[in-house]
Amino acid sequence: MSRPRLESQTVIAARNGRTSGEVGGVAAARDPIVTTVATPTLRALLRRFSFWVVAAISIVAVASVAVFLSGANNAAGRALAGDNAAPAGSMALVEVLRQQGVAVTLADSLAEVRDAIGSDSTVLLYDENGYLDGDQLTELTALAARTVVVAPDFLTLQAVAATVGFGGVSKMESLTAGCSVPAAIRAEELLPGGDTLSLPNRDGHPLITGCFASGADTYSLVQVSNDTTGGIVTLVPDARVFNNENVAGYGNAALALGLLGPSDSLVWYLPTLADLPRTGPPSLAELTPGWVSPALVLLVFAAAAAAFWRGRRFGPLVAENLPVTVKASETMEGRARLYARSNARLRALDALRVGAVQRLARTVGLGRLAHLEDVIGSVALITGRAPDEVRRVLVDAFPRSDAQLMAFSEDLQALEQATSQAVRAGAVPASATHEFVSPPAERMDP
Repeated sequence: MSRPRLESQTVIAARNGRTSGEVGGVAAARDPIVTTVATPTLRALLRRFSFWVVAAISIVAVASVAVFLSGANNAAGRALAGDNAAPAGSMALVEVLRQQGVAVTLADSLAEVRDAIGSDSTVLLYDENGYLDGDQLTELTALAARTVVVAPDFLTLQAVAATVGFGGVSKMESLTAGCSVPAAIRAEELLPGGDTLSLPNRDGHPLITGCFASGADTYSLVQVSNDTTGGIVTLVPDARVFNNENVAGYGNAALALGLLGPSDSLVWYLPTLADLPRTGPPSLAELTPGWVSPALVLLVFAAAAAAFWRGRRFGPLVAENLPVTVKASETMEGRARLYARSNARLRALDALRVGAVQRLARTVGLGRLAHLEDVIGSVALITGRAPDEVRRVLVDAFPRSDAQLMAFSEDLQALEQATSQAVRAGAVPASATHEFVSPPAERMDP
């Protein structure tokens, strides 16, 4: 039996380091591998970037819908805002006051009111969300000579006029002044159907005046004079008197101009979140320097750009017809060159041993998955050799030179030939007299 072609050629190539085109002096032809450089077409580009196109269109659509909905919700703007031309705003009244020579200052915080107010100024207060507390309301009424409070809530009434309460909605079809307040007298008639205030104990407070009565003790305008500071606080529970939609009806315009235009200075004050008292420890944004926030934003954009850059897909640069057929001789030669270059004699010998063990197992009647010890025992029994000698050839021998590698490969060949001759001579295979458990074959490393 001749030495197996594959293993012997591997050993020879590993020893002599021959070129890939020669094995045993015979030139091996190579099949050229044809590669094609593929330029992406327009359809391929569209398919590649389709996700980003769809994502961009979706983002634009969602943003458009959000802007549309927010614009629809904020169409009315801030109620009674001096720069709001919507029906709920008061821009018309502010412009008329300015045309009459009144300097109107729009304020969003109590600090702005302090800066803008004068000794004879009038302040319009509309605290729709109840941002001001009792101390702030008291301070505000003490600063201004005249304060017009629109739609006061319970806290506001307790701070500026404790004896005034809520009177419900007016059910009168006509509201006439019926008081001595000059602005109410000029207005003569007020828009009916609005909220009212009650004065249950007016007799004990001569400095409180009620106008536009809806009943015995309910009024649509209440004016309170402060005998200590000399200031006047006018309470108008119906905010419709001052908005653009209703200011021109009935005597609303005359009443509004009469209450807000006595002086040359008017502070139009609508409190905001800036008036809320600060509680708790300072936030992280307040503790960090001003450059931290822009730097963080820049880092976020840089991270997003890096993620997009590293995560994008370029697609295939070279198209190759698969599968590629590689000759067995080329694989053998390439592995042999690697063994020779790295002096991997043991790996080359192990490759030969693996093939030899599998062939020996078939020769003695064992399966290809037979355990190594079973193969060694069967071969020793059939050939009459000592098990240690068989183990040395199949496992233990360690090649330290190319000559030893060739000698060990010849020992493998001789062992295979002896086993084959013994089997042909009628020696009983090991499988006929012994039963072996055959786990999967393992790599044989000494």
